[in-house]
Amino acid sequence: MKEMVNQHMERVTNQLFHMQNETVSFILHVMQNGHIEQVYYGKPLDDLNDEEINYLVTTNNKSAGTVKFFEDDGAFTLTDHPQAYPVYGSSDFKEGAIELTRNQEVYYPDFRFVEAFYTKGKPRNLAHPATYADENESETLTIKMSDDERKLELLLNYTLFKGSPAIAQSQTLTNQSTSDLQIQRMLSGVLNLPTKEYTFTHFSGAWLKERAIKQRPLEQGIVAIGSLKGASGHQHNPFIRFTHQTATLNSGEVYGMNLVYSGNFLAQAEVDEWDKTRAMIGIHPSQFLWNLSAGESFTTPEAILMYSDTGTNGLAKHFSYLIENHLMDRKWRTLPRPIVFNNWEATYFDFNEEKLLSLADIGKSLGMECFVIDDGWFSHRQNDRSSLGDWTADPAKFPQGLGRFAKNIKEMGLQLGMWFEPEMISPDSELLKNHPDWVVRHPYKRISVGRGQYVLDFSNPQVVEDIYQQMVKIIDETNLAYIKWDMNRNITEAFSSYLAENHIYQQEFFHRYILGVYRLYEKLLTTYPDLLIEGCAGGGGRYDLGILFYSPQIWPSDNSDALARLTIQSGTLSGYPLSSFSNHVSASPNHQVLRHTSLAFRQDVAMFGPLGYELDLLALTENEKQQIKERIRFYKKHRQLLTHGDFIQLLPNDPSDNEVYWGVFNSDKTEAIIGYYQKTALPNPATISYLPLTKALKEDSAYQINEQEILRGKILMSVGLKKPRLFNGANHATYQLGGDCQSFIYHLKERNINSYEDI
Repeated sequence: MKEMVNQHMERVTNQLFHMQNETVSFILHVMQNGHIEQVYYGKPLDDLNDEEINYLVTTNNKSAGTVKFFEDDGAFTLTDHPQAYPVYGSSDFKEGAIELTRNQEVYYPDFRFVEAFYTKGKPRNLAHPATYADENESETLTIKMSDDERKLELLLNYTLFKGSPAIAQSQTLTNQSTSDLQIQRMLSGVLNLPTKEYTFTHFSGAWLKERAIKQRPLEQGIVAIGSLKGASGHQHNPFIRFTHQTATLNSGEVYGMNLVYSGNFLAQAEVDEWDKTRAMIGIHPSQFLWNLSAGESFTTPEAILMYSDTGTNGLAKHFSYLIENHLMDRKWRTLPRPIVFNNWEATYFDFNEEKLLSLADIGKSLGMECFVIDDGWFSHRQNDRSSLGDWTADPAKFPQGLGRFAKNIKEMGLQLGMWFEPEMISPDSELLKNHPDWVVRHPYKRISVGRGQYVLDFSNPQVVEDIYQQMVKIIDETNLAYIKWDMNRNITEAFSSYLAENHIYQQEFFHRYILGVYRLYEKLLTTYPDLLIEGCAGGGGRYDLGILFYSPQIWPSDNSDALARLTIQSGTLSGYPLSSFSNHVSASPNHQVLRHTSLAFRQDVAMFGPLGYELDLLALTENEKQQIKERIRFYKKHRQLLTHGDFIQLLPNDPSDNEVYWGVFNSDKTEAIIGYYQKTALPNPATISYLPLTKALKEDSAYQINEQEILRGKILMSVGLKKPRLFNGANHATYQLGGDCQSFIYHLKERNINSYEDI
């Protein structure tokens, strides 16, 4: 990794901070007023000479009629400059990253450069989700800024990782005055683009249809997405992308932003009158305020900036690498994810110990590895309207106790997993009777009930500790290996009795709540470091980097329909790793959309990523059992590739398209598993055509396809894979795929050959 270059000129106006490695350059500059601007983020530039430095920092004033800021330079105005951490109102009238007040007096802070230093490495700290790295894997540039008049210190932190074009950004504000001030807005990530020639892409939807791709061209004005639900949400995801108008799947410049945070967020892009673009991301300023007492500091959640000059597939690959190597716990890169059986759609609440053991026995015989008891195992839970908060086993369902049941599961050779919804409480729970003030609710009479439950006040440390102690008893009794952590209700009428009693601003609630969620994760993983926790929030309502810091995989949607999952998975994997996407093969007709699909199609979709099953094993035919056995056998043989391989979209990700075509490739391009999917049968489709492979293989190597023909990589990439023969109304004897929801899996393996004639 190249050393970060800190080049000093005689005048402060030419002081540059050039962070670089083999993949990227990121350059910041101290302007003549002492503020910082971002002058470049893109392809690596190598070391710069004086002439090149002057070339980069020279700007042409175009702001006639605007306020000139710097008293010694009548031509200088912040409007002209891509501020690294912008402040509104001081000759820049675009939205800023930080807003401060003191007793309702608005501040226009003037943070000026003091000094800069860098540190190697970045320790992983379970108390605060963020990226991490060993000493030889990263450098962090810290720029110290000061507003002397208001006695404020601001630290701007930028981390560059070895072999990655990512820049991790965060800020720390310290109140060095003798009185309190209030933070109204403090965003985490700022990205300046020199033009508007980008498409703003976000991944949005709703419950059961999360993270579909949405695109719009940038124009003068603001485009923004966000969440005010207390979670990152089903409706919008914190990952956004800026794709240059000339970029494609595998070429051209693409930028991305994401936030290591699981609460309310804002992501926006503003194009000014000269078509310059400022993108920002961070905690949503609506419903947020933070009182910063004298001597105290506030640190923003970390934002991730990403750059690719190899198209949207390149950006996805860079994000996957960073998340798996510098955000998730690294042990999950090599520990095999267990193939789970979840009893939910097989039984819902109607089960007992005997039925669960029967399902577990069949699951084991088919090759499954972890039996997961979903909702309904605790207290007197017979439906989704009771018992949350009382985490003790239902004696009617487990007459011999959970410990005995767990022993039976272990004797079968299976791991045990269990479902919890730790942040929620039911109106009939004993916990609520004992602690009515632990519910999130306003003191007035009206209270909203969502899904028959309330939200526990996780801004209160005592609440977090109580739930932790309840969970510990279950984990110890069962020797639990896996937890599915669910969260099925968003926050309404946000008010905390705890904050009121301690004279803390109620606008701090949402941030303190999510810090309480992280605190429970921290306590569990400190006590049980090998516990696999799968994140879930009514499906994909909290699919974000904050959760992935603790949970190496997330239940992406309550919709397990294989056809719907094609869109959900394609959107999600544009910015998240394959290993994070938990898949279950469920029943047909599907319980969420009542669609009929074949077992083959459902398994062909679900095997890309951590694999699981969630259907009534007792109702399977012998033929279906054999299909599952064969697929699990194949999956186990190729689990590392199917979980951690490079996931590539081989056709553009457009939900309106009738075909989906993707694959996973190992790092040395010697093996690939590729899936082709047809959504709807078409009349008389093309019977012979080829599917593109771009540059995913090695030109001079030979590859065997499904243990049959052997072809050179050059042929496969130039011509493509031969598409399966589709039914055209006449080819009854020769077609391979016919009807709706069809799939075909290709397995490519490099083979040694002596000469071209051997092929």
